[in-house]
Order: sequence, then C-alpha cells, then structure tokens
Amino acid sequence: MKLLYELNDRPAAGSTFLLALQHMLASIGGIIAVPLIVGGAIGLPAGDIVTLINAALFVSGAFTIVQCIGIGPVGIRLPVVMGSSFAFLGIAIGIGKADGVSGIMGAALVGACMVIVSAFFMEQIRKLFPPVVSGVVVTLIGLTILPVAMNWIGDAPAGSDQFATLPKLFLAAISLLVVLLVSTYAKGGVAASAIVIGLAGGYLVALSMGMVNLDQLHKSSWFATPEPLKFGLTFSWPAIVGMCLAYIVVIAEATGDFLALASNCHRTISGKDLKRGLLGDGIGSAVGSLFGAMPLASFSQNVGIVGITGVASRFVVGTTGALLILAGLFPKFGALAVSVPKPVLGGVGFIMFGMIAYAGIRMLVKAADTRRNALVICVSLAAGLAVTIKPSLLQHLHHDVAQLLHSGITTGTIVAVMLNLVLPKSREDVTAEKEAEEEEMNSEYTQPLSEDTAEPAMASASAEHNDLPNDDSSKPSN
Repeated sequence: MKLLYELNDRPAAGSTFLLALQHMLASIGGIIAVPLIVGGAIGLPAGDIVTLINAALFVSGAFTIVQCIGIGPVGIRLPVVMGSSFAFLGIAIGIGKADGVSGIMGAALVGACMVIVSAFFMEQIRKLFPPVVSGVVVTLIGLTILPVAMNWIGDAPAGSDQFATLPKLFLAAISLLVVLLVSTYAKGGVAASAIVIGLAGGYLVALSMGMVNLDQLHKSSWFATPEPLKFGLTFSWPAIVGMCLAYIVVIAEATGDFLALASNCHRTISGKDLKRGLLGDGIGSAVGSLFGAMPLASFSQNVGIVGITGVASRFVVGTTGALLILAGLFPKFGALAVSVPKPVLGGVGFIMFGMIAYAGIRMLVKAADTRRNALVICVSLAAGLAVTIKPSLLQHLHHDVAQLLHSGITTGTIVAVMLNLVLPKSREDVTAEKEAEEEEMNSEYTQPLSEDTAEPAMASASAEHNDLPNDDSSKPSN
C-alpha cells in the first residue's frame, strides 16, 4: 500500500490541521474517559474530575509531540498518539477506593520508573519478536479492541433495551459509509481526511436527529491550567504491585503498537527504536503522575488511522499533540470533540481497528510459511481471543495472574513468545526464515527507522514537502 504522505513529509498547514484533527477526534474520547470513569467510581467531586481530565489532555498532548518529534534518546519518532490507557482502569479504581487519588499517582510514578528501566533492555526484548510473533501481537491488537467499537455503537450497558437501537445502528452505518465512499472515490488530502469527514457526516446526521448531547460543552469553563501535585503522592506496596502488573500489559501492547505503526509507515524498527518509544511512555507516565494525569500509553485506534488514510507524517500527529494541549487549556474545545456521539465513533472504529488487524495479517504473510510458524500463530491467536471472548476462563486463577492475563493482547503475546522459544526448528524452518528475512530486507517499501529519523531537524528533502502529491500517488493502492 503506497503512502500519501511519508514519515518525514510536512503537508501544507491547512491539510496538516485537518489530518491532525481526525487523530484528535479519534483519541480524545478515550483520553477523557479514563479519568472520568475513575473519578466517578471513587466519588471525586466534579471539580476534581475536571482537573484530572485537563491534566490528561495536557500531558497526552505534550508526550504525543515527544514521541513524534523526539527529544534526544526519548521518543520513537513515529506518528504515535499518547493517552490515558484503559489497561489501568480496574487497578486505578481499586487503588483510588483504598488510597485516594494520591495513591494512584504514587503507584503510577513507581510503575513508570519500572517502564523506564525496562526500556534499556529493549534490544534483548526485540529479539523475542520476530515477524511470526510481531504479526500475532498486532493482529490481536486489532481484533481484541473491536469490542470497543461495538460498545460505542451500542452506547448503553450490554443487555439493555437501549443497546444498539435502530437510530444508533443507523448513525454508525452512515459514518462507516461516508468513510468508505471518501476513501474509495476521493483523492489527495480529501481521501486522507476520510475519518474526520466520516465523523463530521455522522455528527451532522446525529444533530438533525437530536442525538448530540451538548451538556458538557455548556458546563465546561473557557480556560484552565494543570495543577501539579494537587492530589499529592502516597505509596503502598499492594498498590505499587498492582500498578506494575498493569504496566507490564501496557509494555506488551506498546510494543505491538510500535511494530504496527512501523509496518504502516513502511519502516523496520530495532531494539534501539523500541527503547526510545518505551522511554517516551515511561517518562510521560512519570510526568503525568506529577501533574495529576492517569498513566499514559500509545493509542491503538490511531494506528488504524495511519493505515486507512495513508498519512504517515509524524509532523501531522505532532500537530495532534498541540491540539490536545489546547484542549487541556481550553476545556470548551475538548468538550466539543467529546460531544461526538459514540455510535458515530463506532462506525469509523470498525475501519480503524480493522486496519490494525490488516497490518498484523500483512506481517504474518511476510513470516516464513512453515508448519512450526503455523502452530505458533494458531495457538497464540486462539489463546488471545479466548480470554477476550470468555474472560470467565480465568476466574479460578490467582487474582494477580488473572489480572495479568485478562488482556487478550498480553495472553496472546506471552503464548506466542513462549512457543517461538520452545518449539524446535528444523533445517527447513531455518532456511525458510532466512529467505523471508532477505525478501523483507529487499522490499522497495521498507527501510530502517533509525537511519531515517537520525536528525531531529529533518534535513532530508522530503521534510520540506508542502504540496499534495500528484494523482498517480494520491490514493493508497494495494
């Protein structure tokens, strides 16, 4: 699939804003949802919940910029959107009920330090993720977060009469249809903006149907600034252990996200690249805990946007970071984005998450086609999907073990890594893997990330690109 904008391209200002806006619209709901849910669950007053939300937007924006542009050894220099991760939701609520927000922030700070230390071993960790394992992880990211889109479309508790009513299904279908039509028939920057156009189309239809809730927009203040250490920091061993377990899940998911993004951007990444990305995650979460923000992680849905639009420019997503900072400083701005109805998000989510799964399948196709690899793929995919579809499979395990394995991504990753290590390789397996590696290295679309992003100033000619490409390359093609 050809890219509309390469990793280091800088589209014109108007195009950059529109393309960055669709990344923000896809992520802002998730960024806000975690502090909103946690704050409500532990009984915080409305003012404190607003403070948590503003801090989450501000820190997410700042470290989105760090991941995209890079500061020294920190930041992977890929189009990564950072935000509050749902992986921390359960443990944060548990800690908050026992120790308050200060307990959450203290445990998050210690856990973030663990991530920072882990980053220095990514050269060794990267060796555990050959194409057969990487492909499984990325495919599971796409498949296991599809229920998020389904819940967005349902927009009510599962089993409720209000879940996925006909108007909600209609909104989701309209949004999905608009994205498909724009992606198929439009060209250039219009095609690249398919997601935001789909969201806008669905939003307008929802307005006409009276399905847009503007209460949050009316309640939000015009300006607010982060309040460092407002909630303080307290430390307890049970909270720290639980939070560190959640961080282990996020390390696995972040590794998969980075691999998927690199694949969508036609780059290969090394252990050094993963180290820079994980340092961004860890330092971002550490700073976030000081500012009163929930722990950060890369957002998988934005990986899908890169795949569907063909826009791999890290400067576009860096602009998304600036928009998130503005949303944190001007709550009305963020409240407007949050007013997009969930069924509209769900409609475009089908494509975004499906594109992540497609990126993983594409990686699996590049792996050596051997019986051994087939076993690794089949068993690990089945394991990851099993705990996603039937979480009750884990109900008799120790609580900490169940907490670790509840994520299908983590379970599938552990199984894939272990099988790849213990299953013996025949001479035919070794030969097939070498041939697959040589074919990948000779791919016309793929080049190492580190060499391509070595200079922060981006002295390459492509970095000065300001115009839309011609029609021959304006629309991604297979």
